[in-house]
Amino acid sequence: MERQTIRQDGVAGLKKHTMKPVQIAFMLFCLVAAGAFGIEEIISMSGPGMTLAMLVIFAIIWAHPISKVVSELSALMPSEGGIYVWVKEALGEFWGFCMGWWGTLSIYLSTATYVVLIVNYAADYIPALSDPWIGFLAKLAIVCIFIIINLLGLKEVSAINTILSVLILAAFALVTVVGLANWEYSPVQPFTPEGAGILESLGGSICVVIWMYCGYECVSNMAGEIENPEVIPKGFRIAMPLIALSYILPTVAGLVSVGPWSGWGTEGLGYGDVLSTYLGYGWGVAFLVVAIASQAAIFNSYIAAGSRGFFVMADDHLCPGFLVKVSQKRGVPVLSILLLGLVTAFMMNFNFDVLLVIVGPLALMVYVILGIALLKIRKMYPVEKRDCWYIAGSNFKVAVYALAPMIIAVIGLLVNGTEYFLLGFASIGSGAVFYIIFKLLYGGLAKIDADKYPLNPKTKLAKGDLQRLGAFALAFGIYAFLGSFFLSWYEGSWGAEYYADLYGDLFLMSDFWLMIKAGKIGGAVAAVLGAVLLAVGRKTDSAA
Repeated sequence: MERQTIRQDGVAGLKKHTMKPVQIAFMLFCLVAAGAFGIEEIISMSGPGMTLAMLVIFAIIWAHPISKVVSELSALMPSEGGIYVWVKEALGEFWGFCMGWWGTLSIYLSTATYVVLIVNYAADYIPALSDPWIGFLAKLAIVCIFIIINLLGLKEVSAINTILSVLILAAFALVTVVGLANWEYSPVQPFTPEGAGILESLGGSICVVIWMYCGYECVSNMAGEIENPEVIPKGFRIAMPLIALSYILPTVAGLVSVGPWSGWGTEGLGYGDVLSTYLGYGWGVAFLVVAIASQAAIFNSYIAAGSRGFFVMADDHLCPGFLVKVSQKRGVPVLSILLLGLVTAFMMNFNFDVLLVIVGPLALMVYVILGIALLKIRKMYPVEKRDCWYIAGSNFKVAVYALAPMIIAVIGLLVNGTEYFLLGFASIGSGAVFYIIFKLLYGGLAKIDADKYPLNPKTKLAKGDLQRLGAFALAFGIYAFLGSFFLSWYEGSWGAEYYADLYGDLFLMSDFWLMIKAGKIGGAVAAVLGAVLLAVGRKTDSAA
């Protein structure tokens, strides 16, 4: 029987590196976790018992399936730009672009947060950093340092991540040991805050937990630079349980040793208090260094992952051509890295509250399309003809791995808040808008192979794109329309007061019922537009 091997789809000039599974694991650790920071907020919102339950359950039903899906696709197609290439292969140019756009844009818009957090943490003990100009210079220096590390190469990025990962894991291991040795409280009582039901407790934190287990797919962006890509599935086998345990064990240790649970939060009690309470103030200060290292590790990793997205799309004539420039000496996408650094330096001067509301839905959409791509690629490349790692088991098991993250992502878009839901459609829709712009400007894959990727002479888009755009608008229009009715029921009794208090006079986001109205009207308009595009597309494509 003929075996199928999918060639490594890289970009000429990239330097290859031989990696070990543990290096991949530490890269994943930095992309996904880099410590348990952020879980503190869940404890006070949802209660200690619910927090621990979510950390365990979502490791099983969310992180585990995603790690398996990414492992299989990485083994079959160890391609630079990973998720973009997989979806392009499975669903075509339009959906491939959207996937690459969503994944890369979410990184571009969030990297500055980690720079700001580094300086904010340090400012607690270095008051001079609170001065706007000194703080700006410190942030700029941090951006420059990690851009330089990334310009040196993927090997250097991996080395820094390994050092930071060991430091972070050692610190949280110490928290675990000290906390468990001073057990005073129940880690699961109360299960939820007094007066709050299961659904209410979930709604406040579900997207935070999802976010804590996001990022596994980012390592695939660099797969074309790994000489021995078979280490990627091996790295996942190390990283996935490591990340889950790095969340669960320190959280149990903190809950049983430091109270009250309601006082936990990013501005309240945290993991460092375990060390300062039982080992002394100096240990709490030392743990602050770990918090800084954590944000640095994420920032370092995200530069590497984010800079490869537009770079590979530019190589396919779907982004500005200058982004495909590769350093001859170092073999890295030099201009893509520098662009990400410039965007970060610009964004770090602004308030992120609204911006981060936009980023979350982009990340969730990646997991919706990723599951569809896996199921399609399974049909295109049957596993019995492969000579690489794949998810073992029945088709039903594979379908569960593909569909579970999709369902959770769709629910996550609904229950995290009306502003999150509404602005998410703007950020998600930007993928379709920029596909049209870049396709018309740069030509896309038709420039590489006009026979395989024919154009519609009437629209100058790829043949079938009007139907794809129609399906896109119809699906999201229906989801926005129906979702607005759900949210009016889910948040209607308290939403108006909550959003007015949270956003003050900010247009749209401070008015709950206006957001609901916008969702219903916008969803209906998008659905009608989608139906029209589908009908027109069928005619123009058949006539082309």
